[in-house]
Amino acid sequence: MFLRSKNILFLCLFLCLTSPVLAQESFRMMFWNVENLFDTKDDPRKNDNEYLPDAVRHWNNFRYRDKLKSLAKGIIASGHEFVPDLVGLCEVENDSCLYDLTRRSPLREAGYRYVITDSPDQRGIDVALLYQRGSFKLLDHQSIRIPHKRLKKGPTRDILHVVGKVLSGDTLDVFVCHMPSRSGGQAKSEPYRMLTTEILKQHVDSLMQVRENPYVVVMGDFNDYPTNKSMKKLCADGRLRNLMKDKKKGTYRYRGEWGILDQFLVSESLLKKRGSIRTSIKQAQILHHEFLLEEDEKYGGDKPFRTYNGMKYQGGFSDHLPIALDLFLSFP
Repeated sequence: MFLRSKNILFLCLFLCLTSPVLAQESFRMMFWNVENLFDTKDDPRKNDNEYLPDAVRHWNNFRYRDKLKSLAKGIIASGHEFVPDLVGLCEVENDSCLYDLTRRSPLREAGYRYVITDSPDQRGIDVALLYQRGSFKLLDHQSIRIPHKRLKKGPTRDILHVVGKVLSGDTLDVFVCHMPSRSGGQAKSEPYRMLTTEILKQHVDSLMQVRENPYVVVMGDFNDYPTNKSMKKLCADGRLRNLMKDKKKGTYRYRGEWGILDQFLVSESLLKKRGSIRTSIKQAQILHHEFLLEEDEKYGGDKPFRTYNGMKYQGGFSDHLPIALDLFLSFP
């Protein structure tokens, strides 16, 4: 009995010494609809008149700088020991706003770089991705235009597709979305989101045919809940899995009811236990930082602490809560 146990002990020691030891690194992703991050300058090509110093909201340089500080605080607080490796953003007016956020706010110490779309959206808002160069090597990015004239609708935001290498040496494809709004009601607006979903799905499916081992993350404000048609369509064939559908509470509150509009979808390959990049449903979360919330005096409970309450400036953050997803990378 002793000899058998001794042999097993030597075998285990031999395997430990001769087998490659895999290091593990966590990789945090975040998404946030930052609600109307506009600068104070007039863009004659866009309908940004509401956010100018002499407009109804009196959007001046002080309020703009205060908004940048607030967003920096939210992003920094959403990391663990370090800031998130990737940060998807929507409702950003332009490149200038991102430059100010990453270079002229407390976030400047984080050293983020970024890519942003230049969408034909009538209000001029775009989607963007901040990235840490030490953990994500940018390889490529593209804006995916939505053919809005097919539905005789006004233009919407482009979908941002970003490709990069992570520390495991694998390629990670990230899509950042801000789907058409629910303005006019669900029945009237849903066809536009279905069209946008169709375009997104075509790109994801095409990518999965090209990549030998596709690691894909889709994040965004989908303006639909996990149970709506557009979200079910994205996951219908099992190639993408929605990590947010069973989460408690929500990211957005409408008439006293929380709902999940902001979501992470991942390729099935990311859910395999032995993959060099992996995650799980438990690693996706809604970030309920106390400073992002305020009391809901009308309906009770709490709600997101916004920059404006109606037309009254209150210096909050956003009408959406951010979401985060942890990936785990394995490499020799």
